[in-house]
Amino acid sequence: QLQASGGGLVQAGGSLRLSCAASGGTFSRYAMGWFRQAPGKEREFVAAISWSGRTTYYADSVKGRFTISRDNAKNTVYLQMNSLKPEDTAVYYCAAGVVVGTRITYFSEYDYWGQGTQVTVSS
Repeated sequence: QLQASGGGLVQAGGSLRLSCAASGGTFSRYAMGWFRQAPGKEREFVAAISWSGRTTYYADSVKGRFTISRDNAKNTVYLQMNSLKPEDTAVYYCAAGVVVGTRITYFSEYDYWGQGTQVTVSS
């Protein structure tokens, strides 16, 4: 089970940190990803991190502004979002899957999904 939190309303240029707490499984076995979905748009990849935490992946639109990290001792993955823009407004979902390589960016590769947390960036 995945529980996402940390969303909210922030002004453009501000920051938020999303958290996703996992329970009921061996967290360290899973790659973790963040995806987002804006109204009227398809779900899109944001960031992902390998099971070990050694490899990270980012969508071009967030590279340099967002940072994904994980704490396997706390069964939690984080998404630090800085320099937020109105176009970052979306529901953000965390996901877990036994994924390796660049397929980590494909939402179809994930087995477990959190409930989503709303991020709204005002201009």
